[in-house]
Amino acid sequence: MNLAILTSGGDAPGMNAAIRGFVRRGLADGHTVFGIPRGFEGLIHAEPHTMTAASVANILMTGGTILKTSRFLDFHQVSIREMALDSLKRWQIDAVAVLGGNGSLAGANTLSESGFPIVGIPASIDNDIAGTDYSLGFDTAVNNIVSSIDKIRDTASSHERIFVVQVMGNRSGNLAIAAGLACGAEAIIIPEQSSDYASIEQRLLQTYARGKKHSFVIVAEGAGEAKTVAEELAQRTGREAKWAVLGHTQRGGPPTSHDRILAALFADKAVDLLTEGKGGFMVSLCSGSITSIPLVNVIHGQNQTLFHWQRLAELLAR
Repeated sequence: MNLAILTSGGDAPGMNAAIRGFVRRGLADGHTVFGIPRGFEGLIHAEPHTMTAASVANILMTGGTILKTSRFLDFHQVSIREMALDSLKRWQIDAVAVLGGNGSLAGANTLSESGFPIVGIPASIDNDIAGTDYSLGFDTAVNNIVSSIDKIRDTASSHERIFVVQVMGNRSGNLAIAAGLACGAEAIIIPEQSSDYASIEQRLLQTYARGKKHSFVIVAEGAGEAKTVAEELAQRTGREAKWAVLGHTQRGGPPTSHDRILAALFADKAVDLLTEGKGGFMVSLCSGSITSIPLVNVIHGQNQTLFHWQRLAELLAR
């Protein structure tokens, strides 16, 4: 078969590891493998290039994506998707794997509904994709946040401050929750809940009453701005509050071993599905097992917010 792979939407650590796994597993099975640059936009404005074992050498440990990526909003148009299908037919591509988040998987589903064999690989640092326990990039992003907060802690402790740290997560608070649990945050503010400043104020004052002199509040970007939260908490508690926005540092750097292994397992399963002619699925990790779920269920499903982790984090920080 002529297989192809593309990366779409926001980059996520582990994408390169998945590309490597897909290419080398595909070649081992006797397939020809192509890389399509710049995501769905590449189906219209680019040309695929043949991938070899050598072309994916030394990318396992790198962040970003060697295939480049884009957010191609024109793909919502039926005429553009028809052009994409024409391109795949002209290039004699038999099946495609798409790495990306919810928007990218929705795009993959539209091509699948047109009859073209597509398999999705979940890649999103927000871990906000239905049908999988973890998506590629989440573990690395959490570790990047933890590393940054561990450094900020030195200043927070030395100056006895409240520190509000803003992390990514426009519609999902899972990144904030996991980072908060790992860092011992006193409060975690997420878009799935309304902000209860009175409760946070009480929690911080209780922390100071038992002798702790600094505290951390993690806020997901979709729930508010760190600066605004810091000003509110400073006014309420009468203590100095500083803030930091970590931004795109969360996406960068080498993927963790967890993301590298998950990428290899996802890629292996993706090749299996395409070889068996089972398009229209997303590979996933469910209860410790690598499996698959129909793309349509992913698109219309609801990801699970880690509320239990959030409650545990705030309990342990008291």
